[in-house]
Amino acid sequence: MIRILAALAGLVFAGVALLSFGFGAYAFFTEEPLHSAEHEFHLQAHGPESGFSFDGPLGTWDIAQLQRGYKVYKEVCSACHSLNYVAFRDLADLGYSEEQVKAEAASWQVPGIDPNTGEATTRPGTDTDYFPSPYPNKVAAAAANNNAVPPDLSLMTKARHHGTDYVYSLLTGYTDPATFENDGKRLMEEFPEYATPEGLYFNPYFANLNLAMAPPLTSAGQVTFDDGKEATISQMSKDVAAFLTWTAEPKLIERKQTGWPVLVFLLFATVLAYFAKRQIWSSVKPKKG
Repeated sequence: MIRILAALAGLVFAGVALLSFGFGAYAFFTEEPLHSAEHEFHLQAHGPESGFSFDGPLGTWDIAQLQRGYKVYKEVCSACHSLNYVAFRDLADLGYSEEQVKAEAASWQVPGIDPNTGEATTRPGTDTDYFPSPYPNKVAAAAANNNAVPPDLSLMTKARHHGTDYVYSLLTGYTDPATFENDGKRLMEEFPEYATPEGLYFNPYFANLNLAMAPPLTSAGQVTFDDGKEATISQMSKDVAAFLTWTAEPKLIERKQTGWPVLVFLLFATVLAYFAKRQIWSSVKPKKG
């Protein structure tokens, strides 16, 4: 009886799955595509033409690039965005010495407690502190940013599809909707509601095309790189995208490097298992029909 009930239950689940698949396939082939500005004008994120040094199975960190990206974050992005999951001591992975890390931490003000009064105050950071938020709370953050709370950037490249490319495209993608990709006129005619409202900025790489963040990188030379690299908008965007990839997955390169010996071991184990199987069954002859 139990076997019969189990078989019936399996048939019911299989039938529901087939019906769902059928309805989905029917809707896919018969329904008209959704006509909306987000679907027609939202662009797929892309990286710089030269790519990133950590792309591919043999990629590596470009330490100079990560240091430049950190400087872009510090001098531009940190005015609105936090790095709550990154400690100052983690900067040692970017090639900074222990003394440099301590000096860099001390250049930031972090929340503290006055030992005499017990009141909240600020103090110079130490290497064990985490990067502080630019705002005391979300209410203050929203009040300073047109009611939009700037997200924490620690894991941003893992929180977005093609995260590194997304950051790069977003930073370089601000444009005038009226002249956008030769489709700006059609955008304004068919979707007049997407005329960028006051206080928002048009960016085709953002999901609904308009976002509250003003273009953070507005001119070449906005940041002066210590290594003399020319700080174009594209270069600054590329560097900070690489830096945020590191903050989101600092062990990315170690993981890739670990993968190769694991693959070699698995290949060796497979070959060894094959020969072991042949050795064990070598004395067994198949029966003749």
